[in-house]
Amino acid sequence: MKYSAIILIMIISSSSLLFAQKKSKEKIEIQVNEAQNKVDVMVGGKVFTSYIYPDNIMKPVLWPVMSPAGNMVTRSYPLINKEGDRTDHPHHVGIWLNYGDVNGLDFWNNSEAIPAERKDRYGTIYHQSIEKVKSGKGKGLLETTSSWKSPDNVTLLEEETSFDFKAMTGMRIIDRTTELKAVVDEVKFTDNKEGMFAIRVSREMELPTDKPTELMDSQGIKTRVEKMDNTYVKGDYRSSEGIEGGDVWGTRGRWMKLSSEIKGEPVSLVIIDHPDNPGYPTYWHARDYGLFAANTLGQKALSDGENELNYSLENGETATFKYRFVVASEDLSDAAINELADEYAKQ
Repeated sequence: MKYSAIILIMIISSSSLLFAQKKSKEKIEIQVNEAQNKVDVMVGGKVFTSYIYPDNIMKPVLWPVMSPAGNMVTRSYPLINKEGDRTDHPHHVGIWLNYGDVNGLDFWNNSEAIPAERKDRYGTIYHQSIEKVKSGKGKGLLETTSSWKSPDNVTLLEEETSFDFKAMTGMRIIDRTTELKAVVDEVKFTDNKEGMFAIRVSREMELPTDKPTELMDSQGIKTRVEKMDNTYVKGDYRSSEGIEGGDVWGTRGRWMKLSSEIKGEPVSLVIIDHPDNPGYPTYWHARDYGLFAANTLGQKALSDGENELNYSLENGETATFKYRFVVASEDLSDAAINELADEYAKQ
């Protein structure tokens, strides 16, 4: 019994020591470029990510997102034509937060691809202002405001979001805190599987599949592919509950990891839910084709009807949503992720 306890202490101490070694901080510089509708987040002089708000993607997003070794972990399409990219779901861009049913409007699926005659069914999130930027050693801060609007330009929600960026050896962290304030009589988030905090990942981060699909070819043309080439596709999910692969969809847990390899770099992407969020612990709307999302509000479809959450805000009421996103140059262990989740839960 004594020996077991000693071994356990040694393992825990070793894990903590390895995590502590990552604390070597790298300079983060936040660069605002309002003329180009973006804010660049630089780590060690190189782009880690950019907060962008062009008119053609219907919401502000973080895109691209780069690994510590400089590999892109977000899908390039539809902003860049990259050979081998899937061409489905043009509304899946970078990292974003929105929802599929807000007062009957679909904010999730809105994109340039929606025909004009159907636009009245979709909502748009408009960037309003950059409130604060702060650069520093190992950390940076960006605060923004946005408006969630109906097709007839009525504001339903006012959004205040802070992005806390952290950079250390072999790891980057984004802590997103979003406060939504209702500015009409009532805002209903009707239970919907399309939500809420999400990333669309690069081809290398997907799970291997033989299903036919459309891919971008070297000339930037969509091409039907009957059998997928999985040579560089090595992604796999693992949840805080120990569930793996495509089986994670519709399950519940406080974190989810998607791990793979890009150009020889082992990469882990982790989304961590916060205990203060409505609907905690979140359901996972995580797909093998590269959509990786935490949906804290959509429970009916994800639980096969077992649970349902129809969330609402009265005029003037607010709701706050908090998520941590981690990208690391290693296959993070459960113990390391739990340490990150425990730390985040205390904030």
